[in-house]
Amino acid sequence: MKEDDGDWWFCLKHMKVEHGVGCPGKDRMGPYGSEQEAAGALELARRRNEDWREQDKEWG
Repeated sequence: MKEDDGDWWFCLKHMKVEHGVGCPGKDRMGPYGSEQEAAGALELARRRNEDWREQDKEWG
């Protein structure tokens, strides 16, 4: 990955947004298209998990 690749990530190890080269992929969520999207990574994951739990209830 190039330093100026334009991708934004959320680092789970440091709990912060990273741009371009950063921590290993195993410690990051993304890529996201903007810094704001990366900053909202945990909230997005929480909402998706909630939605999936609700869908699972419908199947069970």
